[in-house]
Amino acid sequence: MAESCVKLIGTWTSPFVLRARIGLSLKHVQYEFLEEKFGPKSDLLLNSNPVYKKVPVLIHANKPIPESLVILEYIDEVWASSGPSILSSDPYDRAMDRFWAAYIDEKMTSIIRGLAISPVKEGAEVALEQVKTGIMLLEETFRERNKGKAFFGGDEIGFIDIAFGCLLSLIKATQIRSGLQLIHPARAPLLTHWAKRFNQHSHVFPYLPDPHKLAEFAELLSTRAQAQAQTQAEV
Repeated sequence: MAESCVKLIGTWTSPFVLRARIGLSLKHVQYEFLEEKFGPKSDLLLNSNPVYKKVPVLIHANKPIPESLVILEYIDEVWASSGPSILSSDPYDRAMDRFWAAYIDEKMTSIIRGLAISPVKEGAEVALEQVKTGIMLLEETFRERNKGKAFFGGDEIGFIDIAFGCLLSLIKATQIRSGLQLIHPARAPLLTHWAKRFNQHSHVFPYLPDPHKLAEFAELLSTRAQAQAQTQAEV
């Protein structure tokens, strides 16, 4: 059934927007995708998310909901009877869903984005070790909680799968640009196979950005950052 009152403000490059798109797809929610152009932010975005002024923003019945993890929980609750549950039904497992999603955003997401843009910048080695530590923790978490099933969420992708899986294209773009293989088959065999299953999932694959195009975009951002730094140095 079409949901004419559902809109999503986003960009094709954002892993956070990808989270929302996968959540909506899992719940079979039809929506209008309002793509932000790179440059000045639209009035719609600024008015819909005046606090952070960033994507994604889900608009449902003319009410804006910002922040990707908040959006995922909202989608899971509003369309509870449609599609699989995104958050675990067990209270403890649900708390751990939130814990690991928060860990991924606090300890890994910004670093992975930074490595994709400037893999050899000052402090990159320390950042790289932090990401590798996070990946090993997620490897062990997957081993402990999936009980031989395909995803963190069990037979179907869930909250942790979406939170971390949306970084996989950036991880691949980092490898394309610098050769850094953040998820190594020898060190993280379970996550290696999980990543393939996640990327091939029917509710994920249609929305994945091309890693090579992401690598090109990261190169563009890196070039702009270097130019701005040079301009500031000359002032």
